[in-house]
Amino acid sequence: MTRSNSDLKARVGAGIRRRYWHERVFRALGFGALLVGLAFLGFFFYTLIATGYTALRQTRVLLEIEYRAETLDPAGNRDLAEIRQADFQGLVRDALQRRFPEVTERNSRRELFALMSEGAGLELRNRVLDRVPGNPDFIGTTESLWLLAAADTDMVVKGHIDRAVDESLRRVSDAQLGWIEALEADGSVALRFNKYFFTGGNSSDPELAGIWAATVGSFYMLIVTLALSFPLGVATAIYLEEFARKNRWTDLIEVNINNLAAVPSIVFGLLGLSLFINTFGLPRQAPVVGGLVLSLMTLPVIIIASRAALTAVPPSIRDAALAVGASRMQTVLHHVLPLALPGMLTGTIIGMARALGESAPLLMIGMVAFIVDVPDSPLDAATALPVQVYLWAELPERAFVERTSAAILVLLAFLLLMNLTAVLLRKRFERRY
Repeated sequence: MTRSNSDLKARVGAGIRRRYWHERVFRALGFGALLVGLAFLGFFFYTLIATGYTALRQTRVLLEIEYRAETLDPAGNRDLAEIRQADFQGLVRDALQRRFPEVTERNSRRELFALMSEGAGLELRNRVLDRVPGNPDFIGTTESLWLLAAADTDMVVKGHIDRAVDESLRRVSDAQLGWIEALEADGSVALRFNKYFFTGGNSSDPELAGIWAATVGSFYMLIVTLALSFPLGVATAIYLEEFARKNRWTDLIEVNINNLAAVPSIVFGLLGLSLFINTFGLPRQAPVVGGLVLSLMTLPVIIIASRAALTAVPPSIRDAALAVGASRMQTVLHHVLPLALPGMLTGTIIGMARALGESAPLLMIGMVAFIVDVPDSPLDAATALPVQVYLWAELPERAFVERTSAAILVLLAFLLLMNLTAVLLRKRFERRY
């Protein structure tokens, strides 16, 4: 009997040790999976930041600009309309020519002038147009200015183009590299804050390309999406959860709503192309069409989240309201809905964050076009931040690589901000019962 008890204790002890060992292995595997996931996430963010932070600075070159009257205002009447048509980029070329007077051949001069961006002439024009009305004698003076360099010059200064490789393997020639090094030697080259990245629209010149037009387009689309999907989604959830009878028709509707939430986003893009553009004739590339498409995609998510928030409200709240004489509508609007609203807002913001990051449905409705101007209304042609990232990622210039990564960081910042807002709203308005 004693031997039998000791054998039983031994088997039980061995079984307990095995369970503990399996538990330790399971915890170790879970912890290892967590570390692997964090490592991949860290590598992802490191790659984006290391590639994209340089887009926040842009190379500028210090040049001595002569505002020659014969170039800017030959008639001498200080007419701003005539001054606006002047060859401001020619002033930049003249300044470069004076800086390197030994460059006389036509091809060499073309390479020299390619060091500066076309945006340098635009900057000069804006400066002259701002100064001349209050100071007509400004024309004819000389001024030292930090002007915008071309993208290839910027890539050399930032170290993205290897100066040591053979000339045939880089975008800048040996002569251009020598001129850049000469400018660096006398302190005429500097990296300054890249305002164009945050204030400009799309451009074929990387140094002038920015995300502002795409940001405004995304804002208009989100406004349209929110105005349509939130009231419709909340109203649908309230009806299905509080008023609709439970029968085969409501079951069919619920199944279809759940299925729509899992439909690929590009299908909604095809639907928007067929319905809103081909059938109703709405303008292509307009944020209002993008907002309509994203509303169709976001609506099932908001309905499901709103129904879950309504279900989480205890039945005692409804029973108490009905017991004191409140109608069904008063019970829902005055008691149930305020308690469920934090969950509804959370689901809505998460759905909007998903809509902000979508590009496939927008590509289907033509928002992939080259848009330079900032849209003034939801009916103007526009693009969106995810589409802007897609467009820049396809371009071969090295300068667009850093702008693509920087735009992704901005998009991720918006998404994190929206998710943080959802958490804060839930914490702020959530009621304990």
